[in-house]
Amino acid sequence: MGFKILEYMQPFCSFLPEVSKPERKIQFREKVLWTAITLFIFLVCCQIPLFGIMSSESADPFYWMRVIMASNRGTLMELGITPIVTSGLIMQLLAGTKIIEVGDSVKDRALFNGAQKLFGMLITVCQAIVYVVTGMYGEPSDLGMGICLLIIIQLLCSGLIVLLLDELLQKGYGLGSGISLFIATNICETIVWKAFSPATINTGKGTEFEGAVIALFHLLATRTDKVRGLREAFYRQNLPNLMNLMATVGVFLIVIYFQGFRVDLPIKSARYRGQYSSYPIKLFYTSNIPIILQSALVSNIYFISQILSSKFAGNIFVSMIGTWAESGYHKYPIGGLCYYLSPPETISHIISDPIHAIIYIIFMLGSCAFLSKTWIDVSGSSAKDVARQLRDQQMLMRGHREKSMVHELNRYIPTAAAFGGLCIGALSVLADFLGAIGSGTGILLAVTIIYQYFEIFVKEQSEMGGMSTIFF
Repeated sequence: MGFKILEYMQPFCSFLPEVSKPERKIQFREKVLWTAITLFIFLVCCQIPLFGIMSSESADPFYWMRVIMASNRGTLMELGITPIVTSGLIMQLLAGTKIIEVGDSVKDRALFNGAQKLFGMLITVCQAIVYVVTGMYGEPSDLGMGICLLIIIQLLCSGLIVLLLDELLQKGYGLGSGISLFIATNICETIVWKAFSPATINTGKGTEFEGAVIALFHLLATRTDKVRGLREAFYRQNLPNLMNLMATVGVFLIVIYFQGFRVDLPIKSARYRGQYSSYPIKLFYTSNIPIILQSALVSNIYFISQILSSKFAGNIFVSMIGTWAESGYHKYPIGGLCYYLSPPETISHIISDPIHAIIYIIFMLGSCAFLSKTWIDVSGSSAKDVARQLRDQQMLMRGHREKSMVHELNRYIPTAAAFGGLCIGALSVLADFLGAIGSGTGILLAVTIIYQYFEIFVKEQSEMGGMSTIFF
């Protein structure tokens, strides 16, 4: 039996600012405007540096997770969406394992969302303090107590901004959610930059362009042996190449193809005879939620491991969690648990260390399936919730009585959630092994989010009667 701890959190939740629900139907043009404003605020915050920090040439400990967690080093968006997603992950696990009790009523759902928001702010404060104390912005003794406190306040305020922007979109003022919007923007920016970046890098063989497409034309223009130049553009190491770009496009198309897999359950109106419809259950029933939560889990393990390894280097228990090495401006795991949770970088790494690849595959598939399965119980999308929604709309499943609907839906929904999460994990692993730009997880998130926005657009278009009605 779970604890009814949510009721004790209610007084504290009232202190947090909240976006009220719209009192009227928001038109599509207004939603687009609010979504654009939200994105603009996020991008501006990504460019505003934190006041008081000392410039550091040290390796970035969170280089691997910044794209997925929508964070930008040394700016107001240092923490990105990490606190919000982490709080959602922990609250979901607590509710899914019945440690805390979450009812089916609207009040209980509101309490759960409020507690999740409160927990997100607490995580923001804790992460901000840890960042400052561990010297990410300079030694605390050099910065001084006042500057350290100011940096923590800046990170807290920016975390609150992210939370409110996400809530603004989810309450119906904009399209989708802030978390999805910020992730997709960061990942798409990375892909476009890696493809068309005009930045030059000295690789030892001469100056080369970072962008894969620009490098193709540069290598064909400067190499006397055109075949060798073409081969280099496709397979060059340590910089984005055309094979990475083609793998990215390939994964994009595969995910779009799988998005169409679904089972349509026939339903009928209990009020009007002859009115039939269908209820779709998609293969990706929980969409990209499993991969977002899995990324948050890995991000926090990396975070804890790097803090411990910087303070207690050489300790056997710390080394079991993870050992790290520096490469340029970022760190990467070379041992311990973190190493086995990180994707193999190339095919040669898979061949040289197959155990790493096997453990990574098992972790990705298992964690995504588990998180997807438990998510439906706390997100209002379980068989019981869907049956209640259909009853509220006075709809019944054809060939089934009202009481047997839950049993019939239970044949499909938990299976779709678990198997869909498994497929999401498998596609992410495939993208990693193929070398897709922005990591397999990042590509998968970007594609599913873009597809969600496409579905929203199509839905709005059908409701309002054509494209011209939407925009004019």
